[in-house]
Amino acid sequence: MDINQQGPGKKMGNSEGNNEHSWTRRSFAWVAVIGLMLGLTAFYQALTQRSSGNTQGVNEYGHAMVVLQRQRNGHYLAEGEINGQPLVFLVDTGATDVAVSEKTAKLLKLEFGPRIQIMTAAGPARAWVTRIQQVRVGKLELNNVRATITPGLGDEALLGMSFLKHFSLRQDEGQLVIESGGANREESG
Repeated sequence: MDINQQGPGKKMGNSEGNNEHSWTRRSFAWVAVIGLMLGLTAFYQALTQRSSGNTQGVNEYGHAMVVLQRQRNGHYLAEGEINGQPLVFLVDTGATDVAVSEKTAKLLKLEFGPRIQIMTAAGPARAWVTRIQQVRVGKLELNNVRATITPGLGDEALLGMSFLKHFSLRQDEGQLVIESGGANREESG
């Protein structure tokens, strides 16, 4: 067979070597693209991670303090506990009380007290009044805290004023500092 008489679509020369080299380059390109996508995904998740960034310590007067880093969305998250059970709080100075979801309240075995009408960012809602034996954020602790059980609240509990009003709050350069004025206290009213 003459070299010029090869079948249609066949290249002259070593076609097996060219196809193998082309396949290797395409495979390498796909591996690189997938690796780049995985790297960008990991980078994005690291940037948007919802870590509270709690730092705790003692101020110059010997009082307990917690320093929270502002999240990219402008909110402050705090790792804390309700009755010894760990959870994440969204600091909400506009919330009258500490608030937990119905699901969280059941997990914590909180008592569902009288129903009340509350005003949320989404409008009026019905909730239950309860008391929490202990709320803790870092070394800041308060006992017998008024709270609401709010249906539809997400995974985070709200750290409202029934807790926060007992502490000093200061916001400065992307940080929220919550400081104690003394020993553990019990909320009244």
